[in-house]
Amino acid sequence: MNATTSVRAIVTGHTKGLGAALAQRLLAHGIAVLGISRSRNEALANQAGFEQIEVDLSDAGSLTQFLAGDTLRNFLKGAQTALLFNNAGMVQPIGPVEGQDVTAIAQAVTLNVSAPLMLASAFASASPDAGDRRIVHISSGAARHPYAGWSIYCATKAALDHHARSVALDQNRALRICSVAPGVVDTNMQAEIRSSELDKFPMREKFEELKRDGKLATPEESAGKLVDYVLSETFGAVATADVRELPQG
Repeated sequence: MNATTSVRAIVTGHTKGLGAALAQRLLAHGIAVLGISRSRNEALANQAGFEQIEVDLSDAGSLTQFLAGDTLRNFLKGAQTALLFNNAGMVQPIGPVEGQDVTAIAQAVTLNVSAPLMLASAFASASPDAGDRRIVHISSGAARHPYAGWSIYCATKAALDHHARSVALDQNRALRICSVAPGVVDTNMQAEIRSSELDKFPMREKFEELKRDGKLATPEESAGKLVDYVLSETFGAVATADVRELPQG
């Protein structure tokens, strides 16, 4: 795909980490970007082709109200290719099931699962003119491998994987979807993981070692691989993928 102004992308959680790197990478390709997050990215605010709107994606009511409006439809109007990056997510609550705060569970499920699924549906219906629609769920290795203390995070990311598999079975030729694990990326979430109490997350030392040994990918590296994949003709050939094993070209 040759990225032009006829390509438009929506990125959630665009204010920091991988989301900010994705937005910047897309803009560098000449792709208009709509960022959706509970706060603003001032570093991108004045860039040509960039728009942003503040929505708390962990609040189902706020997201429902936003999706009832015309923002998505207006942004995607005239796009030949429309992209959705469901990037926003949270790792909390961390710890064994008996110690998890039920309010934190509800917030995580809303942000990690409800919001991406709601946005995927709204995106698909708001871009009827686009002959090429592509949905990217930012997944995790935790979707495919269980970790002690991460039952909520693992379950919510696994939900995105299975949503992608099921949507792919709809066989809508104008829509491609893939749930992609971005690798271990050096973000604020990684810092949060390394600050976890060891009794709540026994695997903490593994992530400390990855940081210490310089084995974390930068957000820019992962964003580059993700955007290149999403713009490629191979995108959507499989419903789940890992950025470290992506096909080339």
